[in-house]
Parts: sequence; C-alpha cells; structure tokens
Amino acid sequence: MVSFQGSPWRPDLPHPRRPLLVGCLCLCLLALTTLSLCAQRGALVIQQNLAELVQEADTIVRGSVLSAQVEPHPELRNLHTVVVTLRVERVLKDQAEGTFTFRQYIWDVRDRYNAAGYRKGQRLLLLLIKPSQYGLSSPAGMDQGRFRLAPDQEGRLTAVNGAANHGLFRGVTPLLEEQGIRLPRRLTQTVAADAGGPLLLEDLEALISALARAKED
Repeated sequence: MVSFQGSPWRPDLPHPRRPLLVGCLCLCLLALTTLSLCAQRGALVIQQNLAELVQEADTIVRGSVLSAQVEPHPELRNLHTVVVTLRVERVLKDQAEGTFTFRQYIWDVRDRYNAAGYRKGQRLLLLLIKPSQYGLSSPAGMDQGRFRLAPDQEGRLTAVNGAANHGLFRGVTPLLEEQGIRLPRRLTQTVAADAGGPLLLEDLEALISALARAKED
C-alpha cells in the first residue's frame, strides 16, 4: 500500500494527481495552439508604409463592392477563395474600366463565413498585388492595403485601413525628399505627424498618385 499525502492509495484507483496533470497539459496545449495561431497571423503581415504598399501594388483602384462570393479555386479545389467584383470609380495605378474582379485566397477559416470582410455595397480603395500564376491576388500588406471609405461628420470621404492607418507614413518623408516629391504644406504635415486614424480620401489619393508617378519616372 502506497501512501499519498497521508491518505492510502490503491494501485487499482486513478492517481490523485492525474486529473490535475491532465488539466495542466490541456491548458498548456491550448496556450501553445493559441500562440501558434497568433504567430502565424503575425508572420503573414509585416508592417509596411504607404510608399512600400504603392510599390508592391500592381493595381490601385477605388470602387464599391458589387459582389463577394466564397468558392473553391477552379483549379486547386482544396483552396478556399473569395471572388470580389467592384464597380470602378477611380484607378490610380494600372487600368480598369466599368467593373474589376479579383480572386483572393482565404487562409483563415474564419474568413469563409464573412467573405474575408468584403460585403456588397462596401466602398473601398484597394492596393492589389499582381495576380499569381493561379490568378490569386490580395491587398498589399494584407489588410494594410485595403482602405474602407466612410463619410466624416462634414460629409467628406475618409479612408482607414485594417491597421487604423498606424505606421502608414513611417519613413515616408525621407523617400519623398529623395525622389523630389513636393507636397502641399498640409499633406507634408500629415505625413510628418503619422498620427494614424482616418485620412481624407482626397489626401490619401494625392499621396498615392505622387508616389506611383515617382516610381514610373
């Protein structure tokens, strides 16, 4: 007969510490799984400033979402994708007229249930990377290159990305000076402040157009 903390323990019964150990192991596994998922999400998104997003983007388009449909990839049937069609309002890089459609890979299972955040009627400014050989594209910097548009209290359209525009202008001022891009004083102050939060759409598009032109020259 083995004694545990002064109480007799029979070999044919579960060890008194076993439930506690099992519980601790489950908590550890849950914590490791959560950390792994968080690390994966973090690894997929590196913070980029506006100049880097513009450089990475193959197409920059503003428009309203006509449809967003989750479906398997036509060739790679195990891949879940969302097919988004926009009614084009303005193109700042590349060419697009009337409507514009792109297919984005859904890597997070949660995005299958809300079409990766795209919804009909939503107004967006998208900085999209060049489609892969399988026709897959996405906003540059993931949600950093997807700006949602909404009116402010004065009715002016504002734009904010998935990072709430934080870090959007970090390191941009030296690049503007290096490339000889001269901005109106108000825009220069906006870039220097890099305060995050919604930006006037006209200001953001002016900056994007200036950066896109500089890359073409």
